[in-house]
Amino acid sequence: MQNAITSQRRPNVVGIHSLDQFCISVPDLSQAATFYDAFGLVTSSEGNALTLQTQGGTHNWGKLIEGPTKQISHLSFGAYPDDMPRFRERLQQRGIAILPPPPGMESEGLWFRGHDNLLLEIRAAEKSSPDVASEFGTGDVFSPARGTYSRSKAPRVYPRRMSHVAIFTSDVSGAIAFYSDVLGMRLSDRSSEIVAFCHGVHGSDHHMLAFVKSSAAGFHHCSWDMGSVQEVGLGATHMAMQGHERGWGLGRHVLGSNYFHYVRDPWGSYCEYSAGMDYVPSSIDWEGTDQPVEDAMFLWGPNPPEDFAHNYEATN
Repeated sequence: MQNAITSQRRPNVVGIHSLDQFCISVPDLSQAATFYDAFGLVTSSEGNALTLQTQGGTHNWGKLIEGPTKQISHLSFGAYPDDMPRFRERLQQRGIAILPPPPGMESEGLWFRGHDNLLLEIRAAEKSSPDVASEFGTGDVFSPARGTYSRSKAPRVYPRRMSHVAIFTSDVSGAIAFYSDVLGMRLSDRSSEIVAFCHGVHGSDHHMLAFVKSSAAGFHHCSWDMGSVQEVGLGATHMAMQGHERGWGLGRHVLGSNYFHYVRDPWGSYCEYSAGMDYVPSSIDWEGTDQPVEDAMFLWGPNPPEDFAHNYEATN
């Protein structure tokens, strides 16, 4: 189901094709490994860092480094190799300084400070955002006797790939303008100055990057693609059994249409199980709309925690 919509590279347009990796610092890498392992990801030590992959995958979607507090370090975006000179020229035209990579990061990409002074990288990479809408099913068994598993026999479920990252920003409109102008992303939807969602021009989920209003930059959540609402629920139940009961869900978003359950991590941000998100192929010009405030968060589900949109990285 839901895999008929496909994308190819959009011709004559310079824009990143993927959110290739996020990097955050956390106080305790062993605690991080325990949390993400329970979530269903594969954690590996890489020097002084911890990397995040999906089961059976080879792509490093996330990197965690040790620091005094949880803090967003940088975001890395993937681009087609022949677009790299164009991105370099674009940065130079806009007076954006190209920086050396941070210590411990071996990369030939273009490093620079973006909106809210957040460190960003554009690097030549294979496209990791999907070229087709994700398959979405019921996740049920449909045996002659019953339609689903016994709870005692419920399987572990595992994310298939990273769907998106949401970051805090001091200025939602400013963030949209910067990532559109410099990285070639496009607005999918927004709700006033509360939240906004951007997709990749070469085909991606409804959003690969979201912006949440705050007083400063910060990391709100990383989201992971699942195959069904059943898998979202099984993942949430497993995390609760592991002691990670705090979160938000089960529910369905309006903007993106995905079913969700957010699990609060040990540092006040979230990991999201997500299924059934809208897909924006490269062949269409999606109309970026400004939706009412009541549509900013969810269509149905429980009310979010009071501190769901609180930026624990902000100093004020």
